[in-house]
Amino acid sequence: MSTAKDLFIIAMDPPPDRSVGQGDLSLALAGAELIDLLDAQAAVLDGDRIVPGGLPGLDDELLAEASSALTRQAPYERVEDWLWRRGRDLSTSYQAALEEAGQLTRGRRGLLPFGTDRLEVADTPAHRQALSRWESDEPVLASLAAAVGVREPRSDDEPGPDDEAVTTVLAVVGDAVMELEAVRQRRSIENAAFANVWRVP
Repeated sequence: MSTAKDLFIIAMDPPPDRSVGQGDLSLALAGAELIDLLDAQAAVLDGDRIVPGGLPGLDDELLAEASSALTRQAPYERVEDWLWRRGRDLSTSYQAALEEAGQLTRGRRGLLPFGTDRLEVADTPAHRQALSRWESDEPVLASLAAAVGVREPRSDDEPGPDDEAVTTVLAVVGDAVMELEAVRQRRSIENAAFANVWRVP
């Protein structure tokens, strides 16, 4: 399983007081893919730009797709730009892939036979692996989960990733999620102001 798939599985079952937005999750999934590509030496970072490496044989279909999507001409793509480009609707792609692989099943809310279908994580080795990584507080997965609001941000006392490139990607993911939230708030304020115009007698 990839870091992105582990993240998606963890995000499917957040604590009751937290919910994960699709846009936030898509940005974090793109970051998780990039971290796995760095780990597989399919890419390296030059500052904040992604320099593609070779095309290693990647078993994960979505990760292979991500590798193929890397910009292969100088000056190469900035991490932030990659997150927004690759992240577009990426959570939908992961949902479809995990459903097809039997990692997600459709349950029903309530006891009525006509209840609304909802996705649930199946009890599979992949699920148990993601939970094991989550429960061990693995720094990369924990940081990505914090970025999308599944857990509290990691404290300065907690050990972080020991790879500078990974730390860079995690920081950019956090900034992108905050930027998306700022856009949402701005739109909400604009919509509320527009609605108030029509309420004026």
